[in-house]
Amino acid sequence: MAAKYPLMRNNIAREDLDAVIAHLRQDDPILTNGPQCVAFEQEWSKWLGVKYSVFVNSGASANLLSMALLKIRHPEGGEVIVPPLTWISDVATVLQNGFTPVFADIDPRTLAMAPEQILAKITDKTRAVFLTHVQGFDGLTDGLIAELDKRGIPLIEDVCESHGATHNGRRLGSIGWMSNFSFYYAHHMSTIEGGMVCTDDAQVYQQIRMLRSHGMVRESNDADYRTEWREANPELNPDFIFAYPAYNVRNTEIGAIMGRSQLKRLDANVLRRTQNLQRFLERIDDRRYQTDFKLEGSSNYAFNLIMKAADPEYVQRLMATMRETGIEFRRGSAGGGNQLRQPYLRGVVPVDHHLAFPNTEHVHFYGFYIGNFPDLRDDEIDAICRIVNAV
Repeated sequence: MAAKYPLMRNNIAREDLDAVIAHLRQDDPILTNGPQCVAFEQEWSKWLGVKYSVFVNSGASANLLSMALLKIRHPEGGEVIVPPLTWISDVATVLQNGFTPVFADIDPRTLAMAPEQILAKITDKTRAVFLTHVQGFDGLTDGLIAELDKRGIPLIEDVCESHGATHNGRRLGSIGWMSNFSFYYAHHMSTIEGGMVCTDDAQVYQQIRMLRSHGMVRESNDADYRTEWREANPELNPDFIFAYPAYNVRNTEIGAIMGRSQLKRLDANVLRRTQNLQRFLERIDDRRYQTDFKLEGSSNYAFNLIMKAADPEYVQRLMATMRETGIEFRRGSAGGGNQLRQPYLRGVVPVDHHLAFPNTEHVHFYGFYIGNFPDLRDDEIDAICRIVNAV
């Protein structure tokens, strides 16, 4: 049975479907990666405030290409600082590319890695900081940005859950060396499945285009760059020079059409989500639930319901009540809670390493997110607050 208060509702509008149908009604429509994808990349870059964007088939694939690009820069490997509260692909892609993940605990007000924790983990082996902006909150500080720049350590932003959030007026994803976005159904905007890699670095852009499509040189849209590869490999068919052992993570014209349609509503949706969050935080019981999040520049993805105190009996009653009343929720917030407890990291990190991250551990057991979306009504928000306050 469908939840009364789901995590997402009506994230694909009739106008999005109509745009797809109009395309399909052509006599011979292009369906694979083509001009619609190019247009979407250009429109997204303009909206975000970056020079280049590459449309891929998921946010996880965007993460993968970012780490693959970092591996090209550092074939010797090294360390990447990552959060324990994030989606699996932010850690898995680090491992898949031969880097060592180094974890930094979170700031409870942003749910992102705490800047002082990040800086304490930097060594001469650090190759990048892979920071997740969790569920619409700005995870950056001016001090962190300045210190990473001073030390020459690249910042890679995961903005999969935080479209439209800002830091000092700049959209998140336009600040780091690279950034990754997801357009999964439940996110701020959807291409059903989809993602984007963004950068201002021209060489990164060309290499990401190639990594997206089997490592083929012809995927570069820089004529001089293609010529360099062709002249260095005269014995090869110039249309089939594979520069890297790469992937096929292209998206389609259908996804791009939906993305272009949804992008027109994104700013309005961000505003509505933010208004919803403010109403939610004003009405939940601040004696029991955390309300002091960093809201400056936020673009809320979901309502965060985090207990102030650890109370095993209370949390069981809370979950039972939400299930009984049809409030869909995710325990542990982003990605199932503390990644360090997951089986894929056994043997990679020391036994009981998860206990060294108390802020993440608290969210793992006593934190939830519940649905926030543009057509969520005020009376529904009020009802949700009454339910969780009455536990």
